[in-house]
Amino acid sequence: MVQPSTPPQYDIVITGRGVVSAFGHNISAFEEKIFGAACAIASIEDLNDQLLFKTGAPVRDFDPNQSINPRECRMMDPFSQFAVHGALDALKEAGLSLDGDADDGMDRSRLGVVTGSACGGISTLETQYSRLYLKGSRKVSPMTVPMVMGSGPASHIAKAANARGPVFGVTSACASFNHALNSALSLLKEGAADVVICCGTDANFAHGNLKAWEALHAVSPDTCRPFSIDRKGLSMGEGAGVIVLERLDHALARKAKPLAKVLGVGMSSDAGNLVAPDAQGMYGAMNNALRIADLSPSDIDYINAHGTGTKANDQTESEAVCKLLGKQNDATPLSSTKSQLGHALGASGAFEMLATIGGILRETMPPTVNFTQADPECPVNVIANTAQPAKINIALSNSFAFGGLNASAVIQKA
Repeated sequence: MVQPSTPPQYDIVITGRGVVSAFGHNISAFEEKIFGAACAIASIEDLNDQLLFKTGAPVRDFDPNQSINPRECRMMDPFSQFAVHGALDALKEAGLSLDGDADDGMDRSRLGVVTGSACGGISTLETQYSRLYLKGSRKVSPMTVPMVMGSGPASHIAKAANARGPVFGVTSACASFNHALNSALSLLKEGAADVVICCGTDANFAHGNLKAWEALHAVSPDTCRPFSIDRKGLSMGEGAGVIVLERLDHALARKAKPLAKVLGVGMSSDAGNLVAPDAQGMYGAMNNALRIADLSPSDIDYINAHGTGTKANDQTESEAVCKLLGKQNDATPLSSTKSQLGHALGASGAFEMLATIGGILRETMPPTVNFTQADPECPVNVIANTAQPAKINIALSNSFAFGGLNASAVIQKA
């Protein structure tokens, strides 16, 4: 009699999700808007009327005190508040207690946290510098350093979850989440942790940060239209996306429900211009991801593109995708959720991961909204304006960052 095989320990699954975004502050609201083809990019003149661009996708109506102790909130920059709120929801969906002493099958010394952020606590930095340089104060808040540091969200999540395993933060611009994800996978595969909370977070609507992006001339004056011939640039977004990762055998032992499997993350560097995208670098990350997952391009059912909506990025990413897929290019659907939520920098990869997981679970591919007309220089199979019903077994999620830092994640139906 053939005995059933034991799940291999290196299989890594996602068992929990949480989010704070311009589409709301929970997964249900997020998915309803994503797959309903909504667009959160709207006027931001009520927040800042001193910009050449007038639209964006900020987080609105978020009260962190409803989920986080108010005393703790006062010691957090918004990017940490976003992260902790999302982590608490992700833990609940994963079936892990917020009480570290509870009998939920989790050894807290084996619970890790890895977060990614592009900007850190820029709102706090701007507020405190304003005190010094504009208001003539000789002092800043004694909490400035811990509120600003890029690893702040990791520490705050660890405190909230009583996570006593490996805890740290990474920063690699717009690829921060996928690099954090790869670090989390390494911890699990090496046996350094049984469960890892992985997060991408940024609070981007500080005045100085918006002016810096304005100076790059990369922001659209109206909205984000990835891969469309009339695209004019990206739109700014913000928020946090969180997933709970664990080994499959660990998840099954505690009767947790796997939502999706992470097969690997491929990475590469352009080793060139810090702001100009490079097709070979993008291709390298995607190709490495497939190699690590032991897959071929024909196995890919859907690609969640980096798709910023800038002329250079979309054309270059299209070139890289066409090189990767070859004859499969016309048959492989692709979309960019930045058309809906803007570019949330360190949180973008997390949003895209959540949209991809949602697509797998709902058997529906997210749309690229605001799309008007195909660009001959972007000959990819864009899912335009409405979600597309389809079964997704294997998906690729791309994050290509300033600095020539590329990371592509491969996700599979659980």
